Amino acid sequence: MLVFISSGRFGQIFAVTLTTNYLPFKMKTAQDSLSTQIAGELLKSVGPTDVFLTCAVLVAGFVWFYKRSRNQSGEFDDYFTNVEYIDQTDDADSTGGSLYEKMKSTDRNMVVFYGSQTGTAEEFANRIAKEATRYGMRALTADPEEINFDNLTRISDIDKSLLVFCLATYGEGDPTDNAREFYDWLKKGESDLNGLNYAVFGLGNKTYEHYNAVGIYADARLAELNGNRVCELGLGDDDGMIEDDFMTWKEKFWTAVCDKFNLAVTSDTNYRQYELVVHRDRENFYDENGKPKGLFTGEPYRIGSYATKSPPYGLKNPIKCTPVNYRELYKGDRSCMHVEFDLKGEIVGYKTGDHLVVFPEIDEDLVEMLGRLLNIDLDEIISMKCIDTYTAKNNIIPCPCTYRTAFTYYVDIAASPRVQPLREMSSYVTSEEDKKFFELICSSSTEGREKYNEWVVKSFRNIVHIINDLPTFRPPADLLIELLPRLQPRYYSISSSNLVNPSVVSITAVVVEYKSLAGYLNKGVATNYLRKNTLLCNGKPAKVPICFVQSQFRLPPVVDKKMAPIIMIGPGTGLAPFRGFLQEIQHLRKNEGLQTSDVILYYGCRHKDQDYLYPDELAQFKDDGTLTELRVAFSRDQPQKVYVTHLLEQNRDETWDIIGNRNGYVYVCGEARSMAKNVMQIFKNIIMEKLKTDERGADTYLKRMEHDKRYKADVWS
Repeated sequence: MLVFISSGRFGQIFAVTLTTNYLPFKMKTAQDSLSTQIAGELLKSVGPTDVFLTCAVLVAGFVWFYKRSRNQSGEFDDYFTNVEYIDQTDDADSTGGSLYEKMKSTDRNMVVFYGSQTGTAEEFANRIAKEATRYGMRALTADPEEINFDNLTRISDIDKSLLVFCLATYGEGDPTDNAREFYDWLKKGESDLNGLNYAVFGLGNKTYEHYNAVGIYADARLAELNGNRVCELGLGDDDGMIEDDFMTWKEKFWTAVCDKFNLAVTSDTNYRQYELVVHRDRENFYDENGKPKGLFTGEPYRIGSYATKSPPYGLKNPIKCTPVNYRELYKGDRSCMHVEFDLKGEIVGYKTGDHLVVFPEIDEDLVEMLGRLLNIDLDEIISMKCIDTYTAKNNIIPCPCTYRTAFTYYVDIAASPRVQPLREMSSYVTSEEDKKFFELICSSSTEGREKYNEWVVKSFRNIVHIINDLPTFRPPADLLIELLPRLQPRYYSISSSNLVNPSVVSITAVVVEYKSLAGYLNKGVATNYLRKNTLLCNGKPAKVPICFVQSQFRLPPVVDKKMAPIIMIGPGTGLAPFRGFLQEIQHLRKNEGLQTSDVILYYGCRHKDQDYLYPDELAQFKDDGTLTELRVAFSRDQPQKVYVTHLLEQNRDETWDIIGNRNGYVYVCGEARSMAKNVMQIFKNIIMEKLKTDERGADTYLKRMEHDKRYKADVWS
């Protein structure tokens, strides 16, 4: 029996209701009429004051519980109170209404959405929004993940309203993580967008099969839903010069916007949107033990989030985990790491085939070099205050923080800067010689583009190198914070199975380190960060912020303890997810009686004695029957180079039997530019040969396999 004791009429009613609900069925039946009579008499005596007091108590209890929950999970910092974002609950008409009200209240008539995985689409969106003022438009940028698009048509009521979409294509023609809900909304297609003006710029890579699939689809779908296309679709190719593609489209875009709304250029765009605030009272940001207080120290969004771990974890809330095992997999000059992370005791989980995301740090030597060149105190505490009425982000980086924190965790000073940021820094070049050179690499002339590509891109100069090589170029540190892109997390295929060991996850990554044409030793940001934190001399590695992102890379479904045949093609570190697959198959065969037919792996590396990954494990998988065929190509161990594609060509009949006769699955992981394309072409050739069809027919067959999730690729450029 449940006993509920409370004074007052409502307490009595609660007691009667709860106790009778817990009576045995026969007793409860007998008591029903009595309970009804008691409740009726009590309700007759309830007045307005009783209702008011009861509601007040309930509200107070809710507030107390909410605050208590917040305090237990860590204090919320002032950053969230200052960040300007779309609140999904602030308008009864849904978030579409919220966006409309936000635009009305802030006098905006243009929204630039970004679907971004690496930060480029967001950077382009911010540039369009910034330039809008020049043409008399008032823009804000928006993350589509934070918007409910159902009532988007309300925006057409705003004079000269315009929506722009900068959308990257990711993976196998997929939307980026933050644009997935928008993509699904487009596919659902239940809204009439009549009167809504829009334009789309897509970001893709021609080395991938589904080049710019998301941008192309969004542009066509918005038109099908009766949207009004203001400018033709723009397509950027990251395998070439995507900024050139963007600049060319942007000129067409603004010309079309001016024609549509009868606008003209009103001002230049090289103005500051943020101003530097230096906090002189350093002592207020540290406690008596010297620990930071109210100061960002590398957390992506919330002060203290790493210390006061609060699930669920994700891209906006990573968790710090300890690297518990490190192995060097290569023998020779190059380095490839096997790194394991301890998940024990954490409320996190992954599935075999998912991606592990690492939030890296810029190399401290590069940060120190920048501090010396700009003559700044890297430990000075700063904030970036928004001074532009039409800027969407009040905080361009989490503030307050030190310069050191900004350039270590938030600003990507290790990447080659694009032309536009350099152009906006040009006034900080003082000598005539440097000015002339700087104007050339920032110009849109053919000679200027070639010089920029040669001196910046192909020579792999980052902003620190550029400042070092141009003695009279000294931009303010806060201008770099404003103009340079945010440091992005890095994605790695998981090389372990969650079924075998759910408390440990591993990745396999080649360490990037090379001497650039400019003479600098360049280091891969994430791989060197990982190596540093797994090989520390003091023997205790630092915790690394990580999270997991779901992938479509999954083993075939198991039906009646049987699994369809599979072909896995993964040269180099493309082997990583297949190591996890094989661990899982081995586990299911041993513990759950899984029956498999063909499990075939094509793997390739340069030399058998130098960079053969996990040779003992692969041999064991072959010996115990987990792998039915292990086909390895060592490309440089003989005069004639041999790649996995050559081995695949040699087994055309077997391949067709698996994909054509037995509904088998194909998985491809690795480099996209040549390997993945060549593999795809081999499959097309096999299909054309066996079905006596042309390339169009082979394409249709492969599309059907992709639709049925029987052909999957996890590739990178």
